[in-house]
Amino acid sequence: MALDQSFVGRTYPPTPAYEVGREKIREFAEAVGDTHPAYVDAEAARALGHADVIAPPTFVFSITYRAAGEVVQDPQLGLDYSRVVHGDQKFSYVRPVRAGDRLTVTSTIEAIKSLAGNDIVDIRGDVHDEAGELVVTALTKLVARAAEEV
Repeated sequence: MALDQSFVGRTYPPTPAYEVGREKIREFAEAVGDTHPAYVDAEAARALGHADVIAPPTFVFSITYRAAGEVVQDPQLGLDYSRVVHGDQKFSYVRPVRAGDRLTVTSTIEAIKSLAGNDIVDIRGDVHDEAGELVVTALTKLVARAAEEV
């Protein structure tokens, strides 16, 4: 069953603030195999003009995906999460994520499509810092595979 198009444009409340820690950045960089010194060494980050260590570009996915969970779990939307696969991910940065940032995410449904029986939902996650400034926008595409016919 196709998802309700009236959800396009729906915005969900901001998430509670997530405080970005140096150790979380280090763990993430290690997990993805990114050895850039600005992710683990404050002096290296300062040499590049940053006040503290910065996070790898995909770090923000861990908080934007959690925020997109509000959309996915909205019972009125009716998305069958057991059939969902992650279709695509894009980030548009205003500035890097830094250790000490307190970030909130506001999720908005950008598009809903049906293609070959699959439901496709595009979710925009706007990530703001404590001052309310936009840091990054994440675009997440989720695909709910069509149910197999028996």
